[in-house]
Amino acid sequence: MTRPLPPHGSYARANGSPGYRPPCKCEPCLVGRRTAKKRERVNRQLGRTSSCDATQVRTRLNQLNEVMGWEDIAKAAATSAAHLREIASGRLPRIKKTTHSKIMGIQPAPTGGQYIDATRSIRQVRALQTAGHSAEAIAAAASTNRSRILPLLNGYPRLRRSLATRIDTAYEALATRKGDSTRSRNRANREGWAPPGAWDDDTIGNPAAHPEWTGACGNDRGYWMHALQKLPMCDRCEQAHQDWLTEREHLTPAERNQARFRARVGASQREADLAHDARELIRVSGLTTEQAAERLAVTRQHLQQAMLRHPEEAAA
Repeated sequence: MTRPLPPHGSYARANGSPGYRPPCKCEPCLVGRRTAKKRERVNRQLGRTSSCDATQVRTRLNQLNEVMGWEDIAKAAATSAAHLREIASGRLPRIKKTTHSKIMGIQPAPTGGQYIDATRSIRQVRALQTAGHSAEAIAAAASTNRSRILPLLNGYPRLRRSLATRIDTAYEALATRKGDSTRSRNRANREGWAPPGAWDDDTIGNPAAHPEWTGACGNDRGYWMHALQKLPMCDRCEQAHQDWLTEREHLTPAERNQARFRARVGASQREADLAHDARELIRVSGLTTEQAAERLAVTRQHLQQAMLRHPEEAAA
């Protein structure tokens, strides 16, 4: 995009810019140039300086960049994003006082151009792939193009806030629907990506959060539920099972096998009982799925998965 020319009578228009525009020789520009030079000589003789320390502005820029993109800040400050990044990085220790005033006067306002952490969006697009939605389908639902979805599937760590908002919209629209892309589903299974039901909407963007595949992830019961339901094994359950085996190293092979059998049977029966109890609460007490999950001390996502894996038997 071509930048607009400075107005006639301004020092910038009169002085020109090497390689960009020649100096203007019109009368208003000549007067403006002479005035600016005279002001510069007077200030120099009086010991005044047109520049100031950039420390305060550097702090302010970093605060603004937490909610605004560099281009948005640059537009508000009537300068370039490259200039602002030079100041924020500390490579410009002194700046003009006019620049100082402009930047300090900017009020923070969230904008779509700001780059933010992509953890939430990465997990969302990967979860949609487990449901069979292709990158093209996700892009169409997010009103963007495929080239912006693929880097997220590959784990690119940053994206613009505006794109994250559109992916939120796509996730809400597609999470409860099954797609028709076998290739996407196969890749998700191969990579071990968690489906929408394994994530809590409130914590999916938290890098420290883990998917809840089974409702018991993180202990040995979760390991057996993964194995029985042929779910991709999560790291927490794999580690929990190894710890379980370590704790029973003192047992004889026969005793250890018996303990493994009991743990496996217990994991199989628990989820079927959970689905049955939930249906009774919903049917008899009129509770919602979320209320039934709270009553049974499990997550809503786990309860929904349990009910899907153990459908109600038709009456004879």
